[in-house]
Amino acid sequence: MRLFLVCVVLGALASAASAQEAIDYRVVATNKTSTMQKEMQEAGDAGFRFAGVMGGETTFGGKEVVVVMQKSGASTSKYEYRLLATSRTSTMQKEMQEAGDAGFAYVGQTVFESLLGGKEVASIFETDANSSRSEKYEYRLLATNKTSTLQKELQEAGQAGFQMIGMTVGKTLVGGNEVVSILRRPVP
Repeated sequence: MRLFLVCVVLGALASAASAQEAIDYRVVATNKTSTMQKEMQEAGDAGFRFAGVMGGETTFGGKEVVVVMQKSGASTSKYEYRLLATSRTSTMQKEMQEAGDAGFAYVGQTVFESLLGGKEVASIFETDANSSRSEKYEYRLLATNKTSTLQKELQEAGQAGFQMIGMTVGKTLVGGNEVVSILRRPVP
């Protein structure tokens, strides 16, 4: 009898675990960084969380950035977002560190291309608005147009405990087309 009950309980648990939880998606697409920030925050307030980002040319939207956000049916979390976009690497480094100091964590990056042909590297940072504790990070941005320089700078950063978390090719005001790498390490 006990074996029968154990089998029934295990069967019920396996059945519940195999039931798929529904996931809702929200797609945000725009060519303006201010609009993206606003719409991502509205989605975060509704419990949606960042899932992915890509910049490029869409059929109807032209040159725009598309962000996909997702929410599991049972989630009651809310998320806050910071979208950092600049064509100056020194500005991005400063803004990334301010976001890290405020408890935001890097989740993705892409390139925004404006209607007038300008390009900005955009980084997205997220924090759980319901959580009282969030891990803080020190961020480092590396931007170079030479892979040999990238190798050297990554090696030095790695020796200091930085882990690479994102990379894209962006056009900056000073350097032209550059490989932009984002690294971080936890702050003790």
